[in-house]
Amino acid sequence: MKSLNIFNQSKLAFALGMALAAFSYAALAEEAVTHSEDEYTFMDSVKQGKNLTSFRLRYEHVDQDGLQPTTIVGTTPNPTANQELKDAEGLTLRSLIGWQTAPYKNFSFAAQLIDVTKIVDNFNDSTNNTLINGASNQIRTVEYAKIVDPTYTGINQLYIDWTGIRNTKFRLGRQQVNLDNVRFIGDIGFRQVMQVFDGVSVLNKSIPDTEVFLAHFERVRQITTKNRDEGALEIANVKYRISPTENLIGYAYLDGFEDLGFGNAWFGAGTLNNNGKPNASADQSNKILGLRLDGIHPFNPNLRALYTAEYAKQTDYQSGDKRIDAHYYKVGGGVGIDNFTIRADQELLSSNDSKYAFQTPLGTNHLFQGWVDKFLATPRQGIQDTFVTATYKWDDILFFADYHVIKSDKDFYTVGSGTKTNGDKYGTEWNVAATYNVNKNWMAKVEYGKYSEDDHYAAAANTANNVAGNRGRIRDTEKLWLTAMYTF
Repeated sequence: MKSLNIFNQSKLAFALGMALAAFSYAALAEEAVTHSEDEYTFMDSVKQGKNLTSFRLRYEHVDQDGLQPTTIVGTTPNPTANQELKDAEGLTLRSLIGWQTAPYKNFSFAAQLIDVTKIVDNFNDSTNNTLINGASNQIRTVEYAKIVDPTYTGINQLYIDWTGIRNTKFRLGRQQVNLDNVRFIGDIGFRQVMQVFDGVSVLNKSIPDTEVFLAHFERVRQITTKNRDEGALEIANVKYRISPTENLIGYAYLDGFEDLGFGNAWFGAGTLNNNGKPNASADQSNKILGLRLDGIHPFNPNLRALYTAEYAKQTDYQSGDKRIDAHYYKVGGGVGIDNFTIRADQELLSSNDSKYAFQTPLGTNHLFQGWVDKFLATPRQGIQDTFVTATYKWDDILFFADYHVIKSDKDFYTVGSGTKTNGDKYGTEWNVAATYNVNKNWMAKVEYGKYSEDDHYAAAANTANNVAGNRGRIRDTEKLWLTAMYTF
């Protein structure tokens, strides 16, 4: 792992320095130091700070149909290739230990360490320092289904906040970022090693009912512990509050990272549709521009309407691959009555004529297309997900259930289909969960998801129902999670 060295990144230091210089006059004009403030020491700010400590113990079981990979890593043959995958069973403990000081002379300091320990290790944690897609395999446990919770100890967050300008917060360093419904930018907090960003961000609330979030990040640490720093990410997210529970949001995500580990998953194996050049090294730089309307509109204390309408366009950015050209929409709504809600939605990640499909490489994708994680990368034929979601809160227990019908945007090859595309339904998935908030510190949760394959997806034309043809199928999978968490 590369050394963190956050505060020595010249570009970030320069960006923050320029911002501080530009606004220093305004900060001095607003400063009014009293005698009591003079007596407030740095140690007082430490004592009055915020705890960033929690411990999360999770058991996960994965029952997945399908075959073991043909190679362990690179071209090394797998001695048990073509045998059925073994069920994965993992018990892991994530420890986050940290503290953020209260503001002192407009500065606040935060540091958080992370340790993920495997207690039961019968799973493939998806790390081989190459890809974060289907080709990535932990060498020692390649025969098992995947649970992407590798062992890791390091710095999870380390940042400085500066609030010397009214209604504005600058943050420099390694930080979690969750925007909107985390579809495009999120920390993937469900996994034990979360995704974090190195750089500078600014949150401004000067305009009434409006929040402006801007950021420049030069590194992302992914859930496999891999650091990506060949490029940069620029973020602009502007939220206007129509009401306390209704928002109109415009956003731009300019992702200049050349390699986020999704080359083959995005564009296909080998040199498919790429003029003889390998897809594994295709430049993944892309930009997403979008608009989101989302809210809960109350009619009375017991009745409310829920709605979402969102559209986004994704194209190549900087030297990104020209096949990156697709769009996204989500539309849906529902009703809430007392402690019960139900809604229906449809989400489309479109296909560029089966050469590429809309991708969300920096989002918390675990929360979309079901929890079983069959579509963390969108197949080249795209996805149309139509789903119903229901929740019910009883005392301190929240019940959740959803059901997905997952189809493609363009027809795809099926196993044994030869040169004709004749499939359009990937499968169905349903998920259920119950969360019990025991008290302000303790939480317990049980979750279950089941994906059922429909048309037998094949990544390319094949003429026989053979091992090679079956290997690319999106197989039946069941997952169970048991979680206990203590937060200080």
